[in-house]
Amino acid sequence: MFGYHELPDFSTKIGDISIRFEKDGSFYRYVRENGDRKEKNLFTNSGRVIINPVEPVNLPKEITNFMQIKFEKPFLAEPKSSVEVYLTFPIEIAIFVAAKKSVGLIDIFSLQKPKYTLYGNPRTGIICRYWESKIYSEIPEVDKYREGVMKLRITNSDDEWIEVGSVVLDIYGMKIYYDEEMVYSAASMNVTSSKVAETRFIERPLRDGMKKALELYVARRIAVTRSKFIMEWGL
Repeated sequence: MFGYHELPDFSTKIGDISIRFEKDGSFYRYVRENGDRKEKNLFTNSGRVIINPVEPVNLPKEITNFMQIKFEKPFLAEPKSSVEVYLTFPIEIAIFVAAKKSVGLIDIFSLQKPKYTLYGNPRTGIICRYWESKIYSEIPEVDKYREGVMKLRITNSDDEWIEVGSVVLDIYGMKIYYDEEMVYSAASMNVTSSKVAETRFIERPLRDGMKKALELYVARRIAVTRSKFIMEWGL
C-alpha cells in the first residue's frame, strides 16, 4: 500500500483506519475514519496520492527532532570492536497529494500511540520520541504499518568494555526505505567513552528494489544541514 496511487475514487484500509478520496463537484474530499472522522477538502483537478512511512516525530504534534530507542536488555561492547544489530522503530504514515510537480501534505497518522521522554538533565536535556526494542542478530518480522526495522552498526572505539542501553538519533537525518515486506532505515553509533557516542543515519537501503520514502522535512521545504548527534548524557 505504500507508494503512489491514482487520486480519483482512491480508498484503502490500514489497520483499523480507513482512508478515501471522494469527488464532490469541483473538488475532492479526503476522509479518514477510525471511530473519529477527519475531513479535508482538496481543490485539484487531478493528481496522485502518495502513502509513505515518515520520520516518527510528528504526533500528536511537532515536539522534537530526536528519537531514543531504549534497548530491552543492555548491550556490552568489547574494546575496539564493531558489530551490526537490528532494532525496531515506530512508524508514522503520511498521506500526500502530488500535482503539477508539487507535493502537498494532507495527513499524518499512526497505529502506535506516541510516547516521549527526556534524555539528559532537566535543564539542558532534550525531549525524545521514546521507543523500546529488543536487539536482534537477524532481521525481525514486524507489521510494516506499525514498526520499521533499523540496522544499527555499533562501534566501540574505547579501550574498555562499555555497556550501551539506548541510542539517540537526530531524525532530521533519517532516511527511510520500503518495499512490500518492510520499512527500513540504517544508522551508526560510534562509542568513544562510557558516556559519549556519536550517532548518525546512513543513506543506504537494505536490498535492491527498495524505494526511498519522501522525507517530510524536504516536503515542507525545511533546510537541514546537520547529519549527526552527540550523545553526551550517557548511553
